[in-house]
Amino acid sequence: MTDTTINADEIDKFTRMAEEWWDPKGKFRPIHKFNPVRLAYIRDHALSHFGRDGGVRRPFDGLSVLDIGCGGGLLSEPLARLGAKVTGADAAERNIAIARHHAEQSGLDIDYRATTAEALAEAGESFDIVLNMEVVEHVDNVPLYMKSCAALVKPGGLIFTATINRTLRALGLAIIGAEYVLRWLPRGTHAYEKFLTPDEIRALLTRNGLKIADQTGVVYHPLADEWRLSADMGVNYMVLAEKLGS
Repeated sequence: MTDTTINADEIDKFTRMAEEWWDPKGKFRPIHKFNPVRLAYIRDHALSHFGRDGGVRRPFDGLSVLDIGCGGGLLSEPLARLGAKVTGADAAERNIAIARHHAEQSGLDIDYRATTAEALAEAGESFDIVLNMEVVEHVDNVPLYMKSCAALVKPGGLIFTATINRTLRALGLAIIGAEYVLRWLPRGTHAYEKFLTPDEIRALLTRNGLKIADQTGVVYHPLADEWRLSADMGVNYMVLAEKLGS
């Protein structure tokens, strides 16, 4: 294993697509479609965990959020609008440049940094909420990456992890279907061997001092053209964990 989580090929891949982050009909269309369900999941669980009132305009005031692998800021921006102090981290400098520019245009103050989870952890930084959304399947040295993510969570804080299960159904839907048949994503976006099962994610989280609080599948409903939470974790899924302590 290396002492970095950066996969140069993955960085190059997303750098080439960076200009399209905010185009809802471009190469990141699936992420735009996926965003409402994952944002609602984060919001609802964070409100409950931190005892916040969802009826106020900025219910996340005072909470610090780290969005690892933030890309162009599709999650960072709505969380900033909810009042969170958001740090967006991405190893691809072009992604960060795009995210900064869009945040400035939107009048949002977000701390975007071209850095990695392990660098932030080594610097001793910590956050109330850590978002690890659709990133783990794109990094090298997954144990180091997940250890770094866990270290970045404050005691009493939460970490949300979203990824794709390593099943034949995921191979058929997330790679063959999404990349080759429907062409929702550029070919080569995902590699089946880099997918992790829910058991593997849970083990990596608990190994690093976190307690599993919730898990859910996310499935696409073609007639409604939207993603929804589901008990089916066979393809896309999310796992929520808490760091004990106060």
